[in-house]
Amino acid sequence: MEPSPERSTFAPVAASYALQGLGYAVVVTALPSFQSRHALDATMVAVILLGVCVAASLGSILADLVAVRAGSRSAVRVGFLLQVAGLAVAALSPSVVLFIAAIAVYGIGLGAIDASSNMQGVLVERRIDRPALGRFFAAYTVGAIVGAVAMSLALALTLGAVAALLVAAALQVVLVLVVVPRLDGTRAARPPRDERSAPTAALPRAPIVALGLVVLAAFTVDAGVSTWSSVHLTALGVGAAVAPLGYALYQAAVLASRLGTDPLTRRIGRSGTAVAGVAVGVLGGLVVALVPGSAAALVGFALSGLAVGVLVPVAFGAAGDVLPARSDEVIARVNLFNYGGALLGAVGIGALIDGVGGLAFLIPAVILLAAVAGVRVMRRQPVPVA
Repeated sequence: MEPSPERSTFAPVAASYALQGLGYAVVVTALPSFQSRHALDATMVAVILLGVCVAASLGSILADLVAVRAGSRSAVRVGFLLQVAGLAVAALSPSVVLFIAAIAVYGIGLGAIDASSNMQGVLVERRIDRPALGRFFAAYTVGAIVGAVAMSLALALTLGAVAALLVAAALQVVLVLVVVPRLDGTRAARPPRDERSAPTAALPRAPIVALGLVVLAAFTVDAGVSTWSSVHLTALGVGAAVAPLGYALYQAAVLASRLGTDPLTRRIGRSGTAVAGVAVGVLGGLVVALVPGSAAALVGFALSGLAVGVLVPVAFGAAGDVLPARSDEVIARVNLFNYGGALLGAVGIGALIDGVGGLAFLIPAVILLAAVAGVRVMRRQPVPVA
């Protein structure tokens, strides 16, 4: 029996999202092992994570350049090959210098896939004429959960972080060989320089910035909760075994929200979905910041997860409709805001949380209000509701 056209279109892109999430989770959860192996202090680990964000932004630019020349399918191939190289060398590196260089290469691949997978996701939405990015990001979340659990098992079975990184790299090789050829080869970008007969018009800056602010706000919330939820709950007096539940609850809410994003978008449109996400996210931040007690903090983190789960997919979906003929370029630029949000959430809250406690979570609540600019862009766009 032949698979349906939608399934044959959807599955390869979903696999790309899932392996992106799995690989990132493996790298992040492997850091303590490599910190011990290479005698890295906490400051150096923080510098490495900052470097990954910088490298990922370069990767998004690389994805743009490759997509203009050869389409986003080629950008996916390049991105995963860079990740394979980075994972393999990081796993086997005998020196800290080589390890850091490998992680930088991995970071470039990470950013290239962040951008190019969303380019592919938008092409799928255009082809099936209805929202799909929510399910793609849900695949990413499932992959991240699998990656974290796999690392835990590898360490419990004394296989070590090296084995987990090599397995992740091997899975990505399989994806490049088997799955990437099935991706959409459409090039949704300006002609390459040597094929142009006339100058190319500039991309519209205002909607790119507006939608970028939605992405920045969402990733500010994500980085803030991911980095500081356990610290905040510990400060509220919960036990060490209970503190990680804030992050677990947040991720569960993100997954549930992403699974519901596509049907919600079909029902009330992107702008309505984004307004709901902003409102719930602001409420979540206010609850964490202003309502005392660990139970309130857990509720606030869950509300934050529901917000992030919808805002990221609808923002990239809207980016794909800003200028459909050049959607690859628009998405690469909107994706750059991802890394600004990641830094703002991790560093901004971290700079304040020791002094003001939960009030630091007002930062993502306030920044979420900037996402309203993106809602205005979405209101002017038709949304597939088939």
